[in-house]
Order: sequence, then C-alpha cells, then structure tokens
Amino acid sequence: MAGTDASEYNPFSRRDEHSRNALVGYKIGTAISWLLLVITSIYYTFRAPGEGHKPRRTIWGQNSAHHTPFALNSVITSIYWIVLYLLQLGYSWHLYSSETTYVAAAANVGSHFITHNLLIFGFIHLWVRSHFWLALLLIVVNFFNLSAAYFRHSTTPRTIHIATVSGPLAWNFVALYWVGAVAVGSHHIAARIVANIFIWGILMYGGFFLAAYKDYTMGFNLSVLAAALGVGQFFTAVIAVQWIEAFIIMAILFLLSTAVASGNTPFKRGQVVSEDAERAPLLADE
Repeated sequence: MAGTDASEYNPFSRRDEHSRNALVGYKIGTAISWLLLVITSIYYTFRAPGEGHKPRRTIWGQNSAHHTPFALNSVITSIYWIVLYLLQLGYSWHLYSSETTYVAAAANVGSHFITHNLLIFGFIHLWVRSHFWLALLLIVVNFFNLSAAYFRHSTTPRTIHIATVSGPLAWNFVALYWVGAVAVGSHHIAARIVANIFIWGILMYGGFFLAAYKDYTMGFNLSVLAAALGVGQFFTAVIAVQWIEAFIIMAILFLLSTAVASGNTPFKRGQVVSEDAERAPLLADE
C-alpha cells in the first residue's frame, strides 16, 4: 500500500509500541523456542542421539573427543548457560510487565531472541551428529543475528540486554573458535600455533565493547568463557601455552570490566552511544 512504512512489516525493526497481536506472538514464540532449546540442550548433555550421522555423541562428548586448542571446560560453560537460561526467564517476564518501556524493549529484541533459540536448537542437533561444518554455519548466522540485535538495540535495559544480547553474543563469539576448530580438524602443531594468535581475538572483541560501549557485561561474560577455555586447555594440553594465554585474557577482561562497572574506566567515553542515550546498558544504572 502506498505510503506504508516498510518497517511495519519488519519483525526486527525498533518500535516504541507494539500491537496486542504482536505481543501475543512474541510471548508464544519466546516461550516455545526457549523451552525447545532448554529441553534439547539438557537432553543432549546427558544422552547421545540414537539416529543420524556417525559418530554420535553428547554435547560434551564431542568436546572431549576433539582435543582442539579451543576445547572448553564443560562445568564452567554449563554453569554459564544455566545462569543465562534463568536470566532469560526474567526477560520473558518483561513481556508481561505493566511498564510499557520494558515491554517495548523486550519486544524489540524478541525476533532476534527467538531466531537465536531456533538456530542454537539446530546447531545442537548438528553438533551431536558430527555435522560440524553445518553446525558452524548456524553459529556464523547467529553471530550476525545477535550482532544486529546488539547494534540496533544498544540502549536496551540491562536485565534484558544481558539475557538476550550480550550473554548469548559472548558465547556465540567463543563458539566460532570452538566449533571452527573442530570443523577444520585443528589437532596438529601448526594449528596450535595459529590458535595461540587467534585466541587474542577474544580480548580484542571484549575490549571493543568496553571501549566503545562501556559494556562491562560483555567483558565479564567473555572473561568467564576465557576461564572455561583456560581450564579446558589445562586438562587437555598442560605443556601448551594456550591455557596460559586464556587465563591472561580472563584476568585482563575481568579487571577492565570491573573498572568500567565501578565508573573508574580507563577509556574515554565512546562515541557510539551518546551521553543521554535512554536506558543505555553501558551507562550508570538509573
């Protein structure tokens, strides 16, 4: 129809208000996709699939079977996801809030969150059945999905931001290394040398969000995942330097994130988010 704004039909666009039908759709889509992902991740944590491409293993069985330079510690990473799932329950509650600002913010990231849940659901099924390249493809697609969510909705209230954007995005970035290393079969010495260089990308990525967005949530998230990488490497290749680098990255990100969170930031205020950005997750709490 002439004169109609195309953004009205874009489920990923930012809106100040959402129709009643749209909110019902987000509530249903969020609940179903979240339950689907949680149930699937729990099931394949303890059981390997009984059908499909071989070898078939549990989520962490695949991690243990491939001693790559980016193999993660299952305990720390699992705790990370358990906390994230609980935070996402809180996010879902915002869709039912009486505060219109929070409802709009939750709905604005709703399409990205539902897409993330479905992509990781598909990733798990491919990962446990050893379809590593296809699994990596879904991780790449989700990285762009979550990155778009971050840059489109950088002023989302912090509780929503952590649960649906920074928490999943931090893991997805590390998963690019984790899954990619398995897909390319990085078990030889040359691959480990390359990995010793690439691992610093985690620090650079976290440093970007700390410097440009003052987003200490990304810094803390990546520091936890760097710890998971360090512990995982310590128990698989003690002689290698990968675990030492991972712990150095963890410490630097943690210290910088703590400084930013306390207001004693070593960075000048970034230009990506304005000083008066409403409810910016990187600015001081309201």
